[in-house]
Amino acid sequence: MTVYIYPNLKKQFSLECTKQVIQKLSEMGCNVIASEALDVGELGKCLEIMDQNDAVAVCDVIITIGGDGTILRIASLAAKYRKKLLGINCGRLGFMASLEKDELDDLSKLLTSEYKTESRMMLDVVIEHPDSTFATVTALNDIVITHGFNYYINDFTVLADGTTVSSLRADGLIFSTPTGASAYSLSAGGPLIEPTMDCIEFTQICPHSLFARTMLFAPNKLIEVKYRADGTIGVSADGASPIPVTKSDRIYIRKSSLRLDLIDIRGDNFFKSIGAKLMQPAKEI
Repeated sequence: MTVYIYPNLKKQFSLECTKQVIQKLSEMGCNVIASEALDVGELGKCLEIMDQNDAVAVCDVIITIGGDGTILRIASLAAKYRKKLLGINCGRLGFMASLEKDELDDLSKLLTSEYKTESRMMLDVVIEHPDSTFATVTALNDIVITHGFNYYINDFTVLADGTTVSSLRADGLIFSTPTGASAYSLSAGGPLIEPTMDCIEFTQICPHSLFARTMLFAPNKLIEVKYRADGTIGVSADGASPIPVTKSDRIYIRKSSLRLDLIDIRGDNFFKSIGAKLMQPAKEI
């Protein structure tokens, strides 16, 4: 088995966890590859270094080491090549990660296929410019449309298959997958959704209304967002730097043809995470 490891070494325990993962995988007879040289001492001899696209293309499994953000950064590429992904959590919440940093003995289940795979829906945001050129970005968690570069409230109109479903004033809009329902959308008042479902969740950010509510759309809906304001707004996919958009551009959101296959070794990982992580007070800084 060839395993591509993708660590976020900025996390507090990530480097030590990465060393343990490399050692365990090597002892299991796995071919371990990475896209950059890692400061792992003698274990570096066990690594093969190659370009990230090439690494994802040839591997059997991707293992991320970090938090949910680490998974988000590699999700689109993993989905493009239809590679299974296993997350190891060294961060705070880690809803998508299947293992914690002290559960690495369960890595042996990769070789015996003692795990289940969850297929997660993704979203595309398509920005159509006046010259008919397009920019398309894919997200596993959410598409967020905000003032981005200016701090004022905006007027938005949301259409589904050409029919207006909402006209509102707000700081911004969140369109999330069920996977992303436990992220920014939840903080903005949206509900939790079982992540293996398919739907598009629409939540407003600080709406200037007494009656604003989250809406759920069928996964096959084509969502269009129009806005009326001077200046530029920002469109961000999975927390990446916002793409500047003007009112002459058109914004469409749709279910992506890509899906991410997440490995769940422990079983019912989502529900255990809700009880263990969301219902606990935040740690002091």
